[in-house]
Amino acid sequence: MKEQSLTHMDERGRVTMVDTSAKPAVRRRAVAEGFFVASSSTLDRLMDGNLPKGDALATARIAGIQAAKECDRLIPLCHGLPLDQVCVEFERVDPGRVKIEASATVVARTGVEMEALTAVTVAALTLYDMTKAVDRELRIEGISLVLKEKAEA
Repeated sequence: MKEQSLTHMDERGRVTMVDTSAKPAVRRRAVAEGFFVASSSTLDRLMDGNLPKGDALATARIAGIQAAKECDRLIPLCHGLPLDQVCVEFERVDPGRVKIEASATVVARTGVEMEALTAVTVAALTLYDMTKAVDRELRIEGISLVLKEKAEA
């Protein structure tokens, strides 16, 4: 069987969802990262859970997981996937930066990189929203896919 090239365009040049029905379901995992940048005093408060809006890390973790689960509703051509796991982690990598890492795992016919990227993005936006009252110099940087893998199910 000739492998179908993946495209989001049909034979008439119209945008379409990729047909993955002929592909086998395999275990897939993707990892994305991004950075939340703020003053060291803001990050001290963030890491201690001492912000006016409450525990921002816990809220951002839940927001990231929920966003990954809603990816097909947010991005028009994404497939709805039965996610097996989504993890969102935070690590303070220097006084003014927190690394946000999200991983997503599924057994499916298509990858989960959009879900991992969406989880990082929404987690970062949630941190921004929950800290903007105490720091006007916030930034979100470097959101990228760092791993995409698949193995036979």
